[in-house]
Amino acid sequence: MALKDLVQQHGIRFKKRLGQNLLLDENINRILVEAAALTPEDDVVEVGAGLGALTERLRHSARRVFAVEIDRAFMPVLEDRFGGIENVVLFRGDILNHALDKLVDEFLPGARTLKMVSNLPYYITTPILFHFWESSLSFERMLIMVQEEVGLRMVAPVGARDYGKFTLAAQYYAEIDIVRKVPRTCFTPQPKVDSVIVRIRNRKDLLYPGIDTRFLLGLIGAAFSKRRKTLRNSLIKNTTLGIPQEKMAAAFQAIGIDPSRRPQTLTLDDFAAIAGQLQPPG
Repeated sequence: MALKDLVQQHGIRFKKRLGQNLLLDENINRILVEAAALTPEDDVVEVGAGLGALTERLRHSARRVFAVEIDRAFMPVLEDRFGGIENVVLFRGDILNHALDKLVDEFLPGARTLKMVSNLPYYITTPILFHFWESSLSFERMLIMVQEEVGLRMVAPVGARDYGKFTLAAQYYAEIDIVRKVPRTCFTPQPKVDSVIVRIRNRKDLLYPGIDTRFLLGLIGAAFSKRRKTLRNSLIKNTTLGIPQEKMAAAFQAIGIDPSRRPQTLTLDDFAAIAGQLQPPG
């Protein structure tokens, strides 16, 4: 049955507050799945299963699919389509309210290779990404469709308008590229913005093994909290990090970074070098 017919049959109304839109171009889901490079050994987590169009493609390529949906209105459709399918596990709830390791242990026992493939709701993209990045589990690859602005921020070059703390955090956790732009005309109700498919290849090992992740990302966040200010104002004179001005100034001098520069001119390596000078022992 066509998706539009399922919508009518079940009386579904898309909720703007949940970022719900029906994807009209099934070719986009094909591209998502192909870019995920799924194998019969892969277990996939899908966030926001909706009416199950992407779920249907995933189940034919992956070992198992754990399909998460927050909206109870979609569950009858998903249960009708996948209730009897052995390699699809349906779960209604907010993924942010559940530890991923516990979900995988319970619903994907014995998982060997984990991937995430999702058409993410616009309003909650960033929290979901960090939920996966900060998990104790290793997701080899994540393929997501997101608002174009978010995708561009993830791959922005140094000095670009979109370059910021989110860019650097994304680069810290993964190698990222944009697979394809998805025009807003591919959806109904039509959103006000275009989307992109983003491929995220998560790093297996820490990029900077000797540097604490929270400390580094906290330092970056502090630098960009005053984006238009120089590093002298946003970091050296910062009172929330608990680092004396003299120590901060000495760190800049030791690695040869001019504190009159602005944060958007520094690379991730630059911030890691600063963190390496400042990180508390132990």
